[in-house]
Amino acid sequence: MRETALRPDFALVRARRGDRHGNLVFRKAARNFNPLCAMAGRVTIAEVEELVEPGDLDPAEIHLPGVFVQRVVPLTPDQAADKRIERLTLRAVKTAGGGA
Repeated sequence: MRETALRPDFALVRARRGDRHGNLVFRKAARNFNPLCAMAGRVTIAEVEELVEPGDLDPAEIHLPGVFVQRVVPLTPDQAADKRIERLTLRAVKTAGGGA
């Protein structure tokens, strides 16, 4: 007996570059699962850090074609810089003398 596939109502992905037609280019680790998540959702919403004009993206660089994306949301520069998943955590270095 086979498991039934999950079909989420919404898929939310974040892309480095994209155009208003929904063609998306991902960066680094986002290339691993974002295209698959976008293809699985009934409605895919793409947050785009850099929105470019249609035709500005090289077709060989596109990781997800626009046929899978229903909504494109351009981010402001402040929103694009704010990546809540990335946190800088520092701790004091202990020396041999026991000081901080």
